[in-house]
Formats: sequence, C-alpha cells, structure tokens
Amino acid sequence: MRMYVIVAVVVVIVAGLLFLLDRAVKAIQEGRRRRAAGMRLYAAAAQAEAVAKQRKAAADASSRLTAVLPAIPQGDKTPRKVA
Repeated sequence: MRMYVIVAVVVVIVAGLLFLLDRAVKAIQEGRRRRAAGMRLYAAAAQAEAVAKQRKAAADASSRLTAVLPAIPQGDKTPRKVA
C-alpha cells in the first residue's frame, strides 16, 4: 500500500516539475522575443531620427539658399496656353 502512495507522490512531483519547466522555457522564449522586438524598434527609431535630421538639414540648406539667391518673381504673368 505504501508503495502506491510513494509512486503517486513521485508522479505528482514529476508532473509539477515538468509544468514548471514548461513555464520557464516559455518565459525565456518570450524574453528573447521581446528583446529582439526592442532591438528592432530601437533600430527603426534611430533610422527615423537620421531621416528626420537629414530632412531638416536639407530644409535649412534650402532656406539659406533662397535667402542668398531669392526666387525669380513671376509677377502677374500666367503660363501661356498652347493649342
């Protein structure tokens, strides 16, 4: 009779350990996925900042150029209509 109780307890303990092992493996995988997603997000943010900085530099250069070399005034002339 004691042998059955011991076997039942061992089975319950092994099942509990397997369950905890499964939870630990899933938590590790989730952590890896989140870390990878965070790294991709950081890279995308860095790229977006670089693009924004490049656009701002281009806009600044354009405004400086028009300050030195103003646009040719068109006046009240409209484009000619052909045909």
